[in-house]
Amino acid sequence: MLSVLRPFGKVRLYQHANFVARYKATQEAKSALIILAPGAEEMEFTISADVLRRGKINVTVAGLNCEPVKCSRSVVIVPDTSLEQALSQGNYDVVVLPGGLAGNKALMNSTAVGELLRCQDSRGGLIAAICAAPTALAKHGIGKGKSITSHPDMKPQLEKHYCYIDDVSVVQDKNIITSRGPGTSFDFALKITQELAGVEVAKEVAKAMLWTYKL
Repeated sequence: MLSVLRPFGKVRLYQHANFVARYKATQEAKSALIILAPGAEEMEFTISADVLRRGKINVTVAGLNCEPVKCSRSVVIVPDTSLEQALSQGNYDVVVLPGGLAGNKALMNSTAVGELLRCQDSRGGLIAAICAAPTALAKHGIGKGKSITSHPDMKPQLEKHYCYIDDVSVVQDKNIITSRGPGTSFDFALKITQELAGVEVAKEVAKAMLWTYKL
């Protein structure tokens, strides 16, 4: 009888230890909230979500409501949850705003997005916006006076409120990360990954994708 129970007990202890380790890893993982609005830029959303998940960051995709989202090139994406439901789960280490003209207008006009961004900024949480989305930061009063970049077409709306940089793909000023457009999405997402998971993780993710990531 003992010869049967002892190995069984060891197996159960081993399984329990593995469960605890996996639970701790999940609890310690960084979290990202990506807000997906109708008319968002597909590449900027998809590349950001994909790269962050490759970096073992827990990504939640939130729509402004519970409906599937039709993006700028008519790709339809189903969010994980609504923004209201996502916010009920607590704080996130980074809030990510993809661009796209129509999507950005929706972000600018959303009271909930404005409240979230101001809360995130007030506690020093990371905020990342790409392409047209930095104008949503301006609309909601986020990071005024800091260095940012955006799609070139957005420059006239931003240069009065920020230190505008137009010759760098990704700009970070403290807790604000901005980038220029679809073609800079990989570097944008890798920069966020670097901030949350470390430079080595970002380099490993880039290498696996055959992407040259310039720190």
